[in-house]
Amino acid sequence: MPSSDQLPRFTALLFGLSGGLVDFGARTLSLALLRSHPHSPAEHLRDASLLPFAEAQSFLLRRKPNKSERQRLEQALDEAAGEQAEAIAGAVALLESLDEQRIPYAWQDELPESVCQRLAAPLGRADALIPLAGARPWPAPDGCWQALARLGIERLDGCVLVSAQPRQLQAGLNAGLWTIGLAASGPSCGLSPADWDALGHTERDRLRADATLELYRLGVHSVIDHLGELQPCLHDLAVRRLKGEKP
Repeated sequence: MPSSDQLPRFTALLFGLSGGLVDFGARTLSLALLRSHPHSPAEHLRDASLLPFAEAQSFLLRRKPNKSERQRLEQALDEAAGEQAEAIAGAVALLESLDEQRIPYAWQDELPESVCQRLAAPLGRADALIPLAGARPWPAPDGCWQALARLGIERLDGCVLVSAQPRQLQAGLNAGLWTIGLAASGPSCGLSPADWDALGHTERDRLRADATLELYRLGVHSVIDHLGELQPCLHDLAVRRLKGEKP
């Protein structure tokens, strides 16, 4: 087994924000949709929460929202972001470690920029948010490439995307990045930390297995539960890179 000094360095890391670094369960959008459209069936709300933000409300209404409906969702989003603006365990320590190693990083999300800034407040790095303005929606790779360009990265080799969002992971694959999926902390499970911890072992294992399988079916290179397991996963990817494997 090669030592850490022998392993290739990573060039840059991109993160999904909601469900990745903050907002365990990626619940901001789903809560906002529920509160602004309380009479919509649960299955419609779930399906809408997995769509690009710009399409979610139209999906529920089966038409374009009017000004009042848009404002109601925007208010609900702002409130939900304030409630869910909590760093996932290990996120702050991970970013500090990347700073120490001088590995560039950024995060992205499809939610409005003001909502993202509010969600990311506990991370203390406002400049690390790179908006998706002008990019095609995921799974198009544009947003990933834009983020790397903003970081000054000139090559894809050694670039990694870590996300709980299936469509963002597809975007990373389309962009030619290494991809790491987060199963337990993302929308596939969609539970708060307290609700996740309150589950019995059997139910938790079932949800974890279903979410893990869903992400592997996308073609991601590795799947972990949450950020607390990222460092060993990055080590494994570095070993794969040392052996000549490409994403």
